Amino acid sequence: MTTANTCDSWIACRKPNTQARLRLFCFAYAGTGASIFRTWQDGLPADVEVCPVEFPGRGTRLMETPFTQLAPLVQGLAKALVPLLDKPFAFFGHSLGALVGFELARQLRRQSGLQPVRLFVSAHRAPQFPLRDRLIHALPEVEFLFELRCMNGIPGKVLEEEELMQIMLPVLRADLGVYETYVYSAEPPLNCHISAFGGLQDRRVSRGHLEGWRDQTSASFSLQMFPGDHFFWHPTQPLLLNRLSQDLSRDG
Repeated sequence: MTTANTCDSWIACRKPNTQARLRLFCFAYAGTGASIFRTWQDGLPADVEVCPVEFPGRGTRLMETPFTQLAPLVQGLAKALVPLLDKPFAFFGHSLGALVGFELARQLRRQSGLQPVRLFVSAHRAPQFPLRDRLIHALPEVEFLFELRCMNGIPGKVLEEEELMQIMLPVLRADLGVYETYVYSAEPPLNCHISAFGGLQDRRVSRGHLEGWRDQTSASFSLQMFPGDHFFWHPTQPLLLNRLSQDLSRDG
């Protein structure tokens, strides 16, 4: 497989823009794929090229085995995205995606000295805070489904579709395994700006958890809270994209 083809397999719904001054790589939350970012290009400046990242096991990569640990996922991404790092770039990640974006930024710094101009982290505690949530990725199916329902991340109608859930469960277990087996290792702060976002009614990630991201950058840090729970960005997407547009207008 060529480098170009490898890169293409990781990026979905992308509309190449030769006039773009900056690329925004987007990382989804557990159990979802690049398609959740399919409308983002329309809500961001024309000179920002949106690059939704597709992890194995979903979307156009449905038949591939999903990663269950973060390190090999990040290493694969760092290698595959090289052809698209020829101009300024930024990362956006929600929940699990925020952790992927953070560790990918550190991997690129170690690998080549490259860093994003800005890291957007949404609905994820700063990585130096230890995980306090109940570990669920290896639970028996009945208990696992109950916990998913409590998380409010999957519509009830979807949870009731047995055939669909049998397709989704391996990916959900794998993604939550990536999250739950993560071990933070201290490194110097990133040199890129960090913008953090959270939901005012999020019972899993508090404002204090988000404030901790300040320690992960030697550049500027900002925090904005939106109405909603852990998945606040769906109902507030126009507000979120407006904030991204403002921040990205300063970068590149």
